[in-house]
This record gives sequence, structure tokens and C-alpha cells, in this order.
Amino acid sequence: MKRIFAIIAGALAFTGIMNADNDRVITFDQLPEKAKTFITTNFADQKVSYAKEETDIFEVTYEVVFSQGTKIEFDSKGEWKEIDCKYTMLDEKFVPDQIKAYVAKQWPDVKFVRIEKGRYGYEVDLTNGLELTFDKNFNLIEIDD
Repeated sequence: MKRIFAIIAGALAFTGIMNADNDRVITFDQLPEKAKTFITTNFADQKVSYAKEETDIFEVTYEVVFSQGTKIEFDSKGEWKEIDCKYTMLDEKFVPDQIKAYVAKQWPDVKFVRIEKGRYGYEVDLTNGLELTFDKNFNLIEIDD
């Protein structure tokens, strides 16, 4: 009996792992309401190329890519997690003031191209090729080039 239970438990675990990385293309209307509002408020002039829902073992995220290359990732509630402007500059309204001040002081002519907001802080990419990581108190903790 223990052996049968172990086989069933293993099969269920394997099935869960196999279904963990499911990506599916969705329509704009299938995004969380908060994500749709964010896009219509901040990117109304850009055309959505595609949107997709990404399902991992522990979370669901949404990715929206615009025709000019900008990509936004949202969490399951529709809060933005990352904004990546591949071919344009990131609007600085998405960057916290403390990070803008630090970058302006160190590199006055540099612009932002990507920002990622996480549980423990922020990560930004700059036009000079640097990637800066800040903790939740906006202290610089890492520089990658």
C-alpha cells in the first residue's frame, strides 16, 4: 500500500512540474484590470503586439510587448514588476526619486532603459551599460557592467 501511495504521489508531483511552465497568448482584455489600467494610462500611444500569461509552479505573471519593443511584466494582481524599453528610453516617472537623484549625481547624461521592482528593492539598467541594484531603502548594493 505504501508503494502505491508513493507512486501516486510521485506521478502527481511530476504532473505538477510538467504543467508549471505553461505560457499562453492572451488578449489585452484577459489581463488583470490593474494591468489594463496601467497600460491605457501610461502607454496609450503604443500598440500592443502581444500579451501572454506565464504560469509557474508558485505564481502567474503576465507579459505585454508593444510593437516598438517595450516589454512590461505584471504580477498576478496586475502590479508592474518590470519595464524594459529595448529601443527607447524609460519614462523616469517609473523610477523612484532617490534612484533618479543618485544616477543624476553620478552620471548626469545617462538615461534609464529598464527597471525591475522586486520584494527587496529595485534594479535599473542605464544607457551607459551599467546595471544598478538598490535595496528597499534605496541604498546602492551592486553595480554590474
